Amino acid sequence: MSVAFIPVRGGSKSIPLKNIKLFCGKPLVYWAAKALQESDAIDSIIIATDSDDIRQTVQSFGFSKLEVYDRDAANAADTSSTEAVMLEYLNKTSLPAHEHFVLVQATNPFITRQDIDDAFKQLADENADSLLTCVRYKRFFWTEDGKPTNYDYKARPRRQDFKGDLMENGAFYISTVGNVLADQNRLSGKITVYEMPEFTAFEIDEPDDWMIMEKLFQKYIGTSDEQQVTPIKLFISDVDGVMTDAGMYYTESGDEIKKFNTHDGMAFQLLREAGIKTAIITTENTQMVARRASKLKLDHIHQGKGFGSKLEIAREICKAENISLQELAYIGDDINCVDLLSAAGIKACPANATRKVKAIPGILHLETRGGDGAVREYVEWLFDNGYCAKPMAEKLTQDKWSS
Repeated sequence: MSVAFIPVRGGSKSIPLKNIKLFCGKPLVYWAAKALQESDAIDSIIIATDSDDIRQTVQSFGFSKLEVYDRDAANAADTSSTEAVMLEYLNKTSLPAHEHFVLVQATNPFITRQDIDDAFKQLADENADSLLTCVRYKRFFWTEDGKPTNYDYKARPRRQDFKGDLMENGAFYISTVGNVLADQNRLSGKITVYEMPEFTAFEIDEPDDWMIMEKLFQKYIGTSDEQQVTPIKLFISDVDGVMTDAGMYYTESGDEIKKFNTHDGMAFQLLREAGIKTAIITTENTQMVARRASKLKLDHIHQGKGFGSKLEIAREICKAENISLQELAYIGDDINCVDLLSAAGIKACPANATRKVKAIPGILHLETRGGDGAVREYVEWLFDNGYCAKPMAEKLTQDKWSS
């Protein structure tokens, strides 16, 4: 018997809620959970979190082995150790001492079913007590006082002849419940090293890591059925708080003014050139929005239809265009967008969206605020991740961005 344990907290500072931010079309934690779900070596998956947003997202995966554990707030702080939350969970359960306990890091999405199965086989073959994953790192290291630590600089080896060093990649660790409790550590006793490919050395800690790792994932892992995306045929945007900054500006004479972003305008043009139908749905009803929609040459504009009816309007548009909701991409920011965001095949929200919107399972959290080019960021993401048909994606890359 074996239990896999994935600690994911909601308080990440570098990338807020990064564990459920979309990575190659799925929440980041999905990929580790998927590998564990598929592995015959794993009997149950425990995702330990302090976040309701994360809880809702992981429960939407529908994995039969997966359970959510509500970790104590004291073990979800910036200074909390991984060992602390592991021990918290084990001390509150009555798992058999001989049962295998697998600590898995959600920030390494390169874990595969094969890795997990092969690692368990290696652990048994070597009669080891615990296992960790590493990559072979062929770099030359020095101390601060100018001394090499892993090679002779007077006889510098060629890379192909250099054995290199093994470096932890933080993917997963295997031990037993009894050993973790006895030694208060993820590793103990006789330790064996399971070597993974060099590209798995990356972990997601900063925004730049995200971009690099998505490219690596698409190259090395992205051949599974889960990576087959449904191209969009319709793009719908909210207006206030998405295409604008949600501000209400008035002149001395009482005229209302809205600020739109030209980068968003180019995004709609690129969608149109790619053959994607475009629309806006807003509960406001103003001439300003009508003029903006006309200038953008949108296919559909719906204003002032009342609170809570956006999904109904979207269905009408889809029916008229013979498009399914799974072929729809939508971006919204407030509670009157929740019904449509929940139903859309691909969904996103700007950085200034409300908490309830950000908690929608599978939603893409953009880094840009409404009115500052959030629509543009979303459209770039759609092209970059294959949701808009080529060759427009190639043109998009070449033109980034002359507007």
